[in-house]
Amino acid sequence: MKFTDEQIKRYSRHIILPDVGGKGQEKLLRSKVLVIGTGGLGSPASMYLAAAGVGTIGVVDHDVVDLSNLQRQILHLTADVGKPKTASAKRTLESMNPDVKVIAHQEKLSRDNIRNIIKDYEIILDCTDNFSTRYLINDACYLEKKILVSASMFRYDGQLTIFDQTPASPCYRCLYPEPPPPGAVPSCQEAGILGVLAGTMGTLQATETIKQILGIGRSLAGRLLLYNAQQLTLQEVKIKKDPKCSLCGVNPTVTELIDYEEFCGVGPAR
Repeated sequence: MKFTDEQIKRYSRHIILPDVGGKGQEKLLRSKVLVIGTGGLGSPASMYLAAAGVGTIGVVDHDVVDLSNLQRQILHLTADVGKPKTASAKRTLESMNPDVKVIAHQEKLSRDNIRNIIKDYEIILDCTDNFSTRYLINDACYLEKKILVSASMFRYDGQLTIFDQTPASPCYRCLYPEPPPPGAVPSCQEAGILGVLAGTMGTLQATETIKQILGIGRSLAGRLLLYNAQQLTLQEVKIKKDPKCSLCGVNPTVTELIDYEEFCGVGPAR
């Protein structure tokens, strides 16, 4: 593709990078990424993807903006309270970069619609805040063979990994075979979240997504990154595919999508 003078100026800091260049920027502009959840994680992740020139960004959310969201969900403004999150997300992202096409999916994910939604995207970002949706996204991405960039937060702690669907790649169920029962963990409101933690973890999600698109650096697949904001520490844990996994193991028992009862809890708070 031929860049306009405006695009050359906009993406100049990418173009001069040895591992990116013009060809890398073309890859970004032609890529299609889906951000599921436009809250604390989805806000910084989608904003940096838009700034980088990711050509098509889908945003999925069925919720409306609440005043309590604004402490961390930087896609939305005070004037957006009560309005659909996908609407303010689309406005913010498209105003940042006119090269970016934003597709708003104002609907609640279920086993009936998720595969149809994710099928047109190359990389899926799980930026959700409840266990039921996280398992649904994991299972759908495995069945559709979509790269999944997964992050979660709890109070001052964050986690990040990638499930790239290669033969050796684990899935979310390899780490956490089954969701805990409702009521077994604190609610999102009870647990609390450091707002700026969302910025760190969402930005890391965008970083890994851009690396995947460009094919540069070392992938986080097979590794779980643990971040503690209070101590400002990063730890890495190796994760392996579980041959007994109910989804991706040798003898899978999860062969269809499951709609678990929705509830919030420790780990995936956004």
